[in-house]
Order: sequence, then C-alpha cells, then structure tokens
Amino acid sequence: MTLQGHTQEYAWLAPYALAGVLFWVLYMLFRLYETWYANRTNKLLYRDLWVFRTLSRKQKKHLQTHFEFYNRLSTKELRRYEHRVATFIRVKRFIGREELVVTEEMKLLIAAVACMLTFGRKHYLYDLVENILLYPTVFYSAINDDYHKGEFNPMQRTLVMSWGDFERGYRITDDNLNLGIHEFMHALQLDAVRSEDVDAIRFEKQFQKILLRLTDQDLKTRLDNVKYFRAYAFTNQFEFMAVLAEYFFESPADFKTHFPILYERMRRMLNYDLAGY
Repeated sequence: MTLQGHTQEYAWLAPYALAGVLFWVLYMLFRLYETWYANRTNKLLYRDLWVFRTLSRKQKKHLQTHFEFYNRLSTKELRRYEHRVATFIRVKRFIGREELVVTEEMKLLIAAVACMLTFGRKHYLYDLVENILLYPTVFYSAINDDYHKGEFNPMQRTLVMSWGDFERGYRITDDNLNLGIHEFMHALQLDAVRSEDVDAIRFEKQFQKILLRLTDQDLKTRLDNVKYFRAYAFTNQFEFMAVLAEYFFESPADFKTHFPILYERMRRMLNYDLAGY
C-alpha cells in the first residue's frame, strides 16, 4: 500500500486526535487557573464535581444519634458529606486484631471522623491510607518498643488505632482528646509533604504559616503561661498540629477566643468555611 493509501486509511482518526489534544490543552489551562485561584484566595476552586453515593436510613440515624458533627451540616453539606463517608467505607480495608470484630457501625464512625477532617478539601480519601487496623485497646508497637493508642505507618499504608480510645474520642466531645482526628491528621500532614496537588500545596502553605507563627516570642510566652494546649502538643511540630486539630473540632469557640490567629490559620489550612467553624 502506498503512503497516500496509509494516510487515507487512518484519516478517520484525525478528528479524535484533535479532540484529544484540545481536551489536554483545556485541562492544563484549567489546572493553571485552579492553582492561580488557590494561591490568590487561599481557597479551593471546587470540592466535589459530582455527588452520587448516599448512606442508608439506618446509617444516617446512627450518625444523628452518635456523631454531633453530622447534625451541624446544612442539607447541601449533608449530601456531600454522606457521599464522602459512603465512598470512604467502600474503598478502605478495615481489619480487626485480637479477635475484634469490625462492625458496619464501627466502619461508619471511623469514616465519619476521617471525612469530617477533610470535608473542606478536594481530595478527602487519604491516598496514603489503604488499611485501617483496629485493636480492642492499646497495642504493642515494634516501631519504638512501646504500647500505643494509635499510629500511622506510611510504608504499609496503614493507620492503626485502639477502638476503645477511638470510641471515647468521638463520644466525649468536650475534652479535646480525639484519637481519630489525631491520627488522621498525621496522615494528612505526610500527604501534604509528598503530594504536588494544589490541594496539598495549599494545605502545606498554611501549615508553614502556623509554624512561622510559633516563632513569635509573644505567642510562645503566652502558650507557656496560659497552658491551654496539653503538654503532648509540644513534642514536635507534627504532634502540635494534630493536637490543634483536636481542639479545632472539639472546642472551636474556646480555641478562637484564646488564640484567634492560630485558629484562623487552622481554619484556612483545613479550608473550613462550613458548619459554623
């Protein structure tokens, strides 16, 4: 077959190739605009492109009864939140240890806490977490030869928690101790360091601003004098951020009153312009 013959044979592909190039150009332009918008406003251009999953009536009732945050959401926010919780349950692996049976209610509440923390973000499924390992109570960890309530292992893509301590965390809503928030926050922090996505970059930018704020001597003196945050927060910068997240969700008004600038930085980092935060 001649060259001309080959050209005619594949001529029908030309419109598809042109459409592919056009789509790629439009996508890159959109990504550039999305990045510009995030840098300009410290917000995300969008959170969810589509919402199609929902929870069963039983699951909704369980959250209404046992998860305070659920009842703070508007009708529109509920649709997005339920879609995210249902998706989280669908894509993650839940594993019980020491004869612990992982029930559907346990999965629901873990997903509810995880999606609460990322509800202001576009990427909410914790790419570095594939498995959620649950022990009945504190567990031995070979990482530092000690007993833990929770830990995140990025190499194994596994988040490990004591179910007893997780349950106390979401059930008692005014003590600023929430194991689920604490451990999922660690996963978010590491994701922000590793990812080049605009969502993660915006998160990391605000994270660094909070750390810079901590170099202010007046703030450091006030933190020492007031002793508002529990001592464990000052172990290192990652523990500080995880503890701040616990305070942000469990006592936002009190946090805002004591440290308004830190509170605002947290709100921006989590992109939380919803649910009264």
